[in-house]
Amino acid sequence: MAKPHDHSEINVDLSAPCAHVRPDTITHVHRPPPGCEDCMKIGGQWVHLRICLTCGHQACCDSSPNRHATAHFKATKHPIVTSGEVGETWAWCYADEQALSS
Repeated sequence: MAKPHDHSEINVDLSAPCAHVRPDTITHVHRPPPGCEDCMKIGGQWVHLRICLTCGHQACCDSSPNRHATAHFKATKHPIVTSGEVGETWAWCYADEQALSS
């Protein structure tokens, strides 16, 4: 799980923040994460990974069969994710359906 505000980890680009970005929003994550936490529990497969910037949950994208990142948002209402892919620092707000990177 990503640790909030650990400066040894990689920055998340929140250069175009929405109202859901709060002082405790995770802004640094380790890329790549080990895998989709939910898929690993059920033996599923994923395409790309997303990291929740509220709690650090690592889940699969909507191109993956199980769409666990979207399911996590729907279950928890944690609105913001970032890519778990190496070299990508963008963020997305599910609630506002907007990119948070300029």
